[in-house]
Amino acid sequence: MNLKIKKEFFYILFLSIFSLGINQYYGYQGILPIDSFLIFNAGFDLLNGKLPFNDYWTIKEPFIDFLQASFFKFFGVSWFTYVLHASFFNFLVTISTFYILSYFKLKTELSFFYSLGVAILTYPTAGTPFSDHHTLIFCLLAIYLFFIAIKTNNNFFWFIIPFILGLSFLSKQAPTVYLVLIISFLSLIYFVNKKNYKAMFYSSFGVFIFILLFFFSLYLNNIQFNDFLTQYILFPKSLGGSRLDWVFPLEFQRFVLRFKIHYLSIIVLFFILINSLVKKIKINLEDILIMSCLILTCILFIFHQLMTINAIFIYCLIPIFCAFSHIYSDNFFKKKYISNFLVILTFCSTCYYFITYVHNRTFMDLRKVDLSKSIDGGNIDVNLKGINWITMFYPNNPNLEADNIKFAVNILKNDNQPKMLITDYQFISVFLNKYDNSVTRFWYDFHGYPTKENPYFDYWKNFVIQRILDNKIKHIYVLGPLLGEKKPLENIFDNCFIKEKLSKTFYRINLTNC
Repeated sequence: MNLKIKKEFFYILFLSIFSLGINQYYGYQGILPIDSFLIFNAGFDLLNGKLPFNDYWTIKEPFIDFLQASFFKFFGVSWFTYVLHASFFNFLVTISTFYILSYFKLKTELSFFYSLGVAILTYPTAGTPFSDHHTLIFCLLAIYLFFIAIKTNNNFFWFIIPFILGLSFLSKQAPTVYLVLIISFLSLIYFVNKKNYKAMFYSSFGVFIFILLFFFSLYLNNIQFNDFLTQYILFPKSLGGSRLDWVFPLEFQRFVLRFKIHYLSIIVLFFILINSLVKKIKINLEDILIMSCLILTCILFIFHQLMTINAIFIYCLIPIFCAFSHIYSDNFFKKKYISNFLVILTFCSTCYYFITYVHNRTFMDLRKVDLSKSIDGGNIDVNLKGINWITMFYPNNPNLEADNIKFAVNILKNDNQPKMLITDYQFISVFLNKYDNSVTRFWYDFHGYPTKENPYFDYWKNFVIQRILDNKIKHIYVLGPLLGEKKPLENIFDNCFIKEKLSKTFYRINLTNC
């Protein structure tokens, strides 16, 4: 084994252990209930035969739920397994980045350096499985495969890209649909320019096979396509106008200055492309398409970030963009100061965003919270032992939050009748091993399910009522606080219910004459 192979093996081993370890650590630091427990509960439900679109309303991430159910199946239902799911994807994007940079002949040490930045900034922001992070990683994998496909013209890669994009779409619709348009457009340019219609056939065949498998899975699980279409496509599409209001008008402060490091990381690529257009630099089609894809991807994710209600999660793209800028800078300019600038930019931004967004748990809405006041999650449930429990709701008194949860758990334990549980603390039904009969994966008014003003409200209302009738629900328990909801389901029941207060944060809805 020569020195180069030994060095590469050491870097891969280190990146593997580090990418898994850092996320395993931060997956235990702080809690944002609505996000931290969402896939935990949905994965457990799926493991026990409760299906999205049929048993509960869902507008995102059915494939992530399936992955989580698989992790639970093989490794057992535990918080460790839950975090391991996210850690594995952190490992996947880190190692994939290392390999793609090495493929483009970036020095091994530099490939390691930029990949390390990816490991630090990608999944540790959330720590636990989350749709935006999974989708981002699937998108990056599709982009990496696209680069290799146009470099090698290997038909296998053209065939597999639609599968990765399809899984990304089933993790979250946006920004996947926009990336599909970007890759499709650039691929079409490649196919036509190179007259490579065989590759186009393999790509189209990949799309066909994925769609065929998708419809087969719907049939196998007795999921009606109309339910999928309404919940996953049409209703989210109806929210598009309101999301665009968060983007437009395009303000220089929000769209440019807020993401200035992202733009700096691709400025070299932009400069090379401009020079190629004025014939100052001779560049082949493959490299034009790769750089165009990187620039468009940067703009796409900035645009998507402005449309999302979540905290910023795209800082992990900076090391990737800087790495490719480094590669093309070495290929076309060979200026040491440009390479040094990109390394320094990556190092400084990674350190800053790690402290500000990862270590301070900004994505979990804990940036201004004193994390030293956290308690052991084992005070709430033995299965949460080891978690440094603190939330945005009880930043100064997490013990009070623990007492409120335990009070509710005791009442739920003693009620053996069919019931529905509405809460952001979705781990409760998992550890009680009682199905919560929740009609939606998460409780967030307007964004999660239709309000009365939405054209799909009647569908939602009928869906809720039918689930209640099918499961013979008479009591609905509500444990707060709920981040995105104040009066869950009350617009469904009108006046045919009575609210019974059980504690300051816990009440029961008794259905009468509904």
